[in-house]
Amino acid sequence: MVFEGSSVALSHTGKVRSNNQDSGYAGSNLFVVADGMGGHAGGDVASSLAIRHLEDLDRPFASTAEAERTLRDTITETAADLIDMVARKPELSGMGTTVSALVMVDEYAVIAHIGDSRVYLLRDGQLTQITADHTFVQRLVDSGRITVEEARYHPRRSVLMRVLGDMDAHPEVDTFIMATQPGDRWLLCSDGLYGVVDDTHTAKALSQGLTPARTADLLLKQALDGGAPDNVTIVIVDVGGSHPVVTGTPTIVGSASTPLEVDVPAARPGWGGWLHPNRQAANEPTHFEPAAEFLEELIEEDRRRARRRRIGWIIGAVVVVVVLAIGTLLAYNWTQTRFFVGADDNTVVIFKGIQQDLGPIPLSSEYEDTGIALDDLPSFSRQTVESTISAGSLAEAQEIVDRLRRTAEANR
Repeated sequence: MVFEGSSVALSHTGKVRSNNQDSGYAGSNLFVVADGMGGHAGGDVASSLAIRHLEDLDRPFASTAEAERTLRDTITETAADLIDMVARKPELSGMGTTVSALVMVDEYAVIAHIGDSRVYLLRDGQLTQITADHTFVQRLVDSGRITVEEARYHPRRSVLMRVLGDMDAHPEVDTFIMATQPGDRWLLCSDGLYGVVDDTHTAKALSQGLTPARTADLLLKQALDGGAPDNVTIVIVDVGGSHPVVTGTPTIVGSASTPLEVDVPAARPGWGGWLHPNRQAANEPTHFEPAAEFLEELIEEDRRRARRRRIGWIIGAVVVVVVLAIGTLLAYNWTQTRFFVGADDNTVVIFKGIQQDLGPIPLSSEYEDTGIALDDLPSFSRQTVESTISAGSLAEAQEIVDRLRRTAEANR
């Protein structure tokens, strides 16, 4: 059965990249986002090749099981083609792409995923991330070593642990089937979106009830306003809904929308060309797939970074405590250079310090009991003394006392 709903695909180079290595596809039943990696040309080729293979799946399927199997097999065939292409064109060595694909089959969504592009579902106003990132920092989050918020700014946040590339002819692809219902809104996107626009703002944009096209424009604007350091690709799929059903020619965006500059070889099973002699690391610093032994190195590096962070916090805390202690001592010493005149029981007293206390800590002490009885003072003078009279120095305090003594003698 042909899917009934509306959709849009949109891709933008961003504000930093010189070319767009992302690809996106929105058809009748198939929706895909692929984020290429591997240099100026390699990422373009990899994501385009993924779309070229998968677009043949934009058709009704008899069952969800058939769709899931076909989706997984097609992605695996794409990996074999990438290996074959690099064997013929070594300059593309290290290229790869993420793939997040969704096929609608009746009331179900069949999802295939590898890499760090994402599939989200907005249902009843709640946004849920459906796919799990195949990244180094996601492993750290899953193991409880860092929080989700820390993962957003981790220096290794773009290290991919799984990717569709020329290094593995049998990639491990996550596939699963979910029931969907009218009113659901699906979002497929590259990390160029979610790396800049957080889930709260994404959910707010998706929940405004705008058409998929206007919603995609809004999300893209937020990514661009946030700097858009990477390519941004967005595919939005509405199940049913109030907007007109969009059918017809599929929308292909990003690098897949331009002619592929290299010949696409036929799919070939097996491991041929996997150990080609000119293999090199991907030259795109934000995306690469480490070898197994490199994972342990990254984990150890993260442990060292965590230790350095803890030591930094401890040193910082000690410095703060020392500064506060020195500041408190200097402040206290300053208070002991001040004097004021006040009352103690029934007499006038010169106090050393200031009138205020620091919680339970007094900042003044009795310096001299003058012997002047409060009862000998006029009412106004007595009230003034009981409210305390500030003095800049001991000499000034003694002058105040002399005046009070004369007033007391005259009032007797």
